[in-house]
Amino acid sequence: MNRPQFSRRELLGATIATSALAAMGPTRPVRAQARATAAEPITPALVEAAKKEGKLAFYSAMDLSIAEKFAKAFEARFPGITVRVERSGAERVFQRIGQEMESRIYAVDVVNSADGAHFIVWKRNGWLAPYLPEEVARHYPAQYYDPDGLWVTTRVWLSSLGYNTNLVKPEEAPASFADLLNPKWMGKMVKAHPAYSGTIMTATFQIVREFGWQYLEKLARQKVMQVQSSTDPPKKLALGERAVMADGNDYNLIQLKEAGQPVEVVYPSEGTPLVTGPSAVFNSAPNPNAARLFQNWLHSLEAQQLLVDFARQHSVHPLTREKPSARRLDEIKLWKDDPAGVERASEEIKARYAQIFRV
Repeated sequence: MNRPQFSRRELLGATIATSALAAMGPTRPVRAQARATAAEPITPALVEAAKKEGKLAFYSAMDLSIAEKFAKAFEARFPGITVRVERSGAERVFQRIGQEMESRIYAVDVVNSADGAHFIVWKRNGWLAPYLPEEVARHYPAQYYDPDGLWVTTRVWLSSLGYNTNLVKPEEAPASFADLLNPKWMGKMVKAHPAYSGTIMTATFQIVREFGWQYLEKLARQKVMQVQSSTDPPKKLALGERAVMADGNDYNLIQLKEAGQPVEVVYPSEGTPLVTGPSAVFNSAPNPNAARLFQNWLHSLEAQQLLVDFARQHSVHPLTREKPSARRLDEIKLWKDDPAGVERASEEIKARYAQIFRV
């Protein structure tokens, strides 16, 4: 938490500095980004090349348990290749990669973020490698992967409301964002922070877009407990430390409820923020073949079904099957995701949010 933090603008400036350093001496090669990236299957040659490298680094904003589940499943599927998971909040992952690239530390192979705006910056910087898995080209809707093959949407989830069923009766639970402003919830709510969590950055952007900053100003007067990650509010509910969740994510609540914890998901009547989490291979990846194999497998039906069954998130792979008890996305009123809008507004969101909530 004490490491220096950089804004997107500062990281873009660092890119220019890095380019100047590269002109002074050798650095890792940057592949040209082809406009028409050919779809690539998993081949014996790719597997063999990946096994020779024997490892890869996966930087991720996924829950640690989910990221490690993917890592172990991949290691079982391709023995001889180990996955090192580096997990943090999406905004911290973004800062770390910017700092590493500025220092010419090439450590990340594959990244998954909870903030799609990050991929706009990384693509602009020329840091991503074109690689389009064959299964993505064959099955995924076109809006869920980059036309240059630089990123693919790995997962979809929602920033919902929620409540502790031991502390709140269903008929008294908030059903909307407007309900959170009721004085009876003062001092009883928890929410996460957009400067740490990509999910909350995206959700905050959508809330401001729909209601304006005045809504958050009113919410701040409710003496809301502030935590970091979107994974934290569901845990606070389950522990009974707060009665209501003002944001966070729905999949952790679903996991906790299925485990017998006293929590319930609420999809607000005005609409629920939709969040997409892409993944990409870095063109400076120290283990490029293992990185491509992992990116390919991560978006296969096998891995995407694991996402649905274990992570309780949504896949855009049309052949996955939801559990019978799961709410489908088409059954929920959703707000539109806008990574480009988030990228433009991120610094304002961090600054105004910190001012409003005094955090």
